[in-house]
Amino acid sequence: MPSRPVTVGLIGCGTISDIYLKNGSRAPDLQILACADLMLDRAQAQAAKYGVPRAYSPDDLLADPEIEVVLDLTIPAAHGAIGLAALRAGKSVYQEKPLSVDRESAAQMLALAGESGLRVGCAPDTFLGGGLQTCRALIDAGAIGRPVAATAFMHSHGPESWHPSPAFFYQVGAGPMFDMGPYYLTALTSLLGPVRRVTGSAQISLPERVIGSEPLRGQTLTVETPTHVAGVLDFAGGVVATLVTSFDVYSGRHYGLEIYGTEGTLVLPDPNTFGGPVQIFRPAERAYAEQPLAFGHAENSRGIGLADMAQAIRAGRPHRASGEMAYHVLDIMHAIHDSSREGRHVALASTMERPAPLPAGWEAFPIADSR
Repeated sequence: MPSRPVTVGLIGCGTISDIYLKNGSRAPDLQILACADLMLDRAQAQAAKYGVPRAYSPDDLLADPEIEVVLDLTIPAAHGAIGLAALRAGKSVYQEKPLSVDRESAAQMLALAGESGLRVGCAPDTFLGGGLQTCRALIDAGAIGRPVAATAFMHSHGPESWHPSPAFFYQVGAGPMFDMGPYYLTALTSLLGPVRRVTGSAQISLPERVIGSEPLRGQTLTVETPTHVAGVLDFAGGVVATLVTSFDVYSGRHYGLEIYGTEGTLVLPDPNTFGGPVQIFRPAERAYAEQPLAFGHAENSRGIGLADMAQAIRAGRPHRASGEMAYHVLDIMHAIHDSSREGRHVALASTMERPAPLPAGWEAFPIADSR
């Protein structure tokens, strides 16, 4: 007999809630019972749009005894408070990235969950998509030999040219590392395991930014966090990786993720997506060859980590998009900034287990979407 779906309440009904609600409605292991937002009309609108039966305030959602998991889609600065409130209310929590903006509240979440027998999960879950799961299978099969090095580049000139309200990207707890770094670091750690030491340099290249998008065109932003961050990561397994995240680059030819092995090179897809392409270079062929995706979920599958966590709760197994991995990623990002500020190598106090690969044929959202 199929297990009962895990009941979920969503807090934060902004733009990103659409894809979670769309995919969640197709997942047989999930039942989204409620939408909540400080702006009640937004919660009511999303509940009506996706057939969610309840819409109310965040406090009322946390008090609902039928909800087992809180899905937190609020701004990063609120993640720590909401995560802790959910756990104190006896509910597991699944966060949008990052787990929190500070190590302290994130560590408190993990400790409280451990004491209470609850779960903490966290995006990004793009590492469970068809592209990066194919990369995982290739690495595990020895397709490039033993990985020895990696590079990760995320270059842009910031979101103020297109985002309608870009100020938060330049506040403490954001910037290119905390905004985009989780995608690159989650991909790397899920494939290569934990990082043991980092070295970093970071700077605010332009202390002010002028908004080029409507409706705030022409207004000036004060930059409060580094906008060009470079790090060297020493993995516990021996790989040395270079990571650069920047809001200061108009254009560049170095972009994306590559892993270099003793027998070839693996070119990974954009870690902010779920599909391909995936390419391998082998010295005998002296050419890059595209690899077929060996797993599904190549489309926008945000929420796949939540669906896996729901299955894990019922089965009593570890879930893949774990709070421990998310905390390790958060620790790495802070440590790179610490290294730059303090002028030293920083040894990581945290670690993680590399999540289990998905089984072939696993499907998170098998129910056809009728919307």
